[in-house]
Amino acid sequence: MEPVRLDLDHIVISAERLDDGVAFVGQTLGLRMAPGGKHPAMGTHNRLIGLGQTYLEVIAIDPDAPPPAHRRWFGLDAFRGAPRLTNWVARTTDLDAALALAPKGTGTPMRLSRGDLHWTIAVSQDGTLPYDGAFPGLIDWGDAQHPAARLPDAGARLETLQVAHPSGAELRVALAGFAGGLEDHVTEAPRPGFRAVIATPGGAKALA
Repeated sequence: MEPVRLDLDHIVISAERLDDGVAFVGQTLGLRMAPGGKHPAMGTHNRLIGLGQTYLEVIAIDPDAPPPAHRRWFGLDAFRGAPRLTNWVARTTDLDAALALAPKGTGTPMRLSRGDLHWTIAVSQDGTLPYDGAFPGLIDWGDAQHPAARLPDAGARLETLQVAHPSGAELRVALAGFAGGLEDHVTEAPRPGFRAVIATPGGAKALA
């Protein structure tokens, strides 16, 4: 039996206000983000920028949407402060099998859509992810075209992604149970955090 595979799907910048997150990306990368959309089931909205085979998402609570009956994803209900990288998302073609191997608290499958996009994503009851968000969210796009293929090419590519956590060695073991090599992104550090280096037409830029 082949091991369950996880591949980097996208990286996530959380923001208290979407415009603030978009401005942060513009100032840091010197690039304009593409339109995103709204997620009625979560009461959030986003903007995107393509990074080749993956993409960068800025997400925030939608002030015009009614609050959902459950906690929002990516810990947005408790998010405070300046926009910053808070999460990464990994795609799989067998979400149930991936969740069976994932740490407790990764979530349960939820079928969602935005426009003509449809996907299934694991959402936890409290809206957070294991290891203070350092374990990736899990998503299955099914037969749908990946969003990165729909985005305009802004000339940006993800060069490196570092995921730091005090229990980095333990997190590496959890990820090593999957094919795909995502454990190579993980380092041990006193505090949780993310750092991405993105190649842009203006040179390499760091996001954290």
